[in-house]
Amino acid sequence: QAELGVNEHHQNEVVSYMRFARFKRGMCLKTVDSCFQDLKDSRLVEETFTVDEVIDMLDGLQSVVHSEVESELINTTYTNVLLLRQLFSQAEKWYLKLQTDVSDLENRELLHQVAEFEKSEYTSSNKKSTADPIKPKLAPLNEGGSELLNKTVAYLQEENEKLKTRLRTIETQATAALDEKSKLEKSLKDLQMIQGDQKNNANQDITELENKVAALKSQFEKTLNDTTANQKFLEEDLVTTKHNLLKVQDQLSAAEKELEKKFQQTAAYRNMKEILTKKNEQIKDLRRRLSK
Repeated sequence: QAELGVNEHHQNEVVSYMRFARFKRGMCLKTVDSCFQDLKDSRLVEETFTVDEVIDMLDGLQSVVHSEVESELINTTYTNVLLLRQLFSQAEKWYLKLQTDVSDLENRELLHQVAEFEKSEYTSSNKKSTADPIKPKLAPLNEGGSELLNKTVAYLQEENEKLKTRLRTIETQATAALDEKSKLEKSLKDLQMIQGDQKNNANQDITELENKVAALKSQFEKTLNDTTANQKFLEEDLVTTKHNLLKVQDQLSAAEKELEKKFQQTAAYRNMKEILTKKNEQIKDLRRRLSK
């Protein structure tokens, strides 16, 4: 049996539409045949006709057949538009945008494939009609919608896991920045101890030590500024990540509460704030000592 490259449910829908189209096509052909038969019954009652009479009969037949075929083609067009409207309406309910390629409608290979499919389906339908009739089973309600909903939920869960992973990465970076601050604070304390031990040395040594302390202080302030900027970037990145989580958590409210609570109660964030407060106090104390 020729296949159309779609799943079984959609293929059954195509078969149903093709049966409807075959029925309409048969009705149209019967109408055309009846036009010719009416002409035979009403006009062909004599044995001989003049040329004008034959032309008049053919013109009348042409007008009737033209009208019937035009009406059927217009009706077919409107029927196809209604079919597309049904499909687009179902897609819009799931916020999908379908696209059509009109050039494929004249693809001879695809048209031949559809013709073979119709021929095989018509043959198999005739065979089934001779056998015992089988009652059709009711399809599950909104089967296609449920499948799409499951895919959407799976996608949102995957995005949620990605955002969780990104949040853990940002927390790791913030912890690393805090560790770097702690190392710099320890280095500053060591320098302060060295400065206190060398107060009784010669003026030259004191001047040299002060220069070193000033250089290290400048380097420390620069590093502190860089660390603060990095902290601000990490905080902005955390806010952006939180906004992305809020978009996803419109459908996963439970995950939103859990992530928001986790961010607000992060120990690294509280420790960072406490360390910064202590750091500012230590810098003020260092400046007072240096001024003395």
